[in-house]
Amino acid sequence: MDTLFSSLPLELIVFAFGVTLVAGVVKGAVGFAMPLIMISGMGIAIDPKVVVAAIIFPIVMSNFLQVAKAGFGEARQALKDYAVYVSIVCVMILVSAQFLTVIPTETMFLVLGIPVTILCAIQIAGVRFTIPENRRGVSAVIAGFLSGALGGLAGTWGPTTVLYLVAVETPKARQIVVQGVVYGLGSVMLLMGHLKSGVMNAETWPLSALLLIPAFLGMRIGFLIQDRIDQDAFRKVTLWVLLIAGLNLVRRGLI
Repeated sequence: MDTLFSSLPLELIVFAFGVTLVAGVVKGAVGFAMPLIMISGMGIAIDPKVVVAAIIFPIVMSNFLQVAKAGFGEARQALKDYAVYVSIVCVMILVSAQFLTVIPTETMFLVLGIPVTILCAIQIAGVRFTIPENRRGVSAVIAGFLSGALGGLAGTWGPTTVLYLVAVETPKARQIVVQGVVYGLGSVMLLMGHLKSGVMNAETWPLSALLLIPAFLGMRIGFLIQDRIDQDAFRKVTLWVLLIAGLNLVRRGLI
């Protein structure tokens, strides 16, 4: 813990705590966006490589809770049905995570900001892609590579996963289960990848561990309000906030 306070002032730790609490509430309420909110929010004031490390423990924990809530029996079937996509995502997260340490800080802002901005804009615009049945095998491979690469570098593969599931016409109930499986296994791969890359180290893991507290509290609050809100409206507001945050990261990368 002394290492944590020597590398980050108390006000930034409190700031990270607050951002993570909000991210946990949104994740518990609508099932996605924790990494996007944490990266966009904390990236305003904290080094992006530290941010990527900081999100790891909270997203492992939150995705375990999401899978447990959906049911492990359903999760096993979802893993079987989407084995190609899930496998490629996990492998690519491990591989792409190794490149994070050699990317300059300014480039990291762009790596984080551009995907957040584009993916949020696509979802806000309501763009829907439909992949024909005879091309879904190839699409699983392509989408898996893209999602995994973004996951290892930027710590977020949720929006691309959602876009892929919608494009292959996955029923809404099954989408929630598949997302839980992809996010859960992917977050474990992210942890393993950054233990190897050195991003998760003696200086960064204490912050990630500390953020388990607000992440858990936020998830519990989110679960409580999940059935009491207009989730579509809440999701759109969240995406607009993330879009603005993503544009700010791009600005920092360019200036």
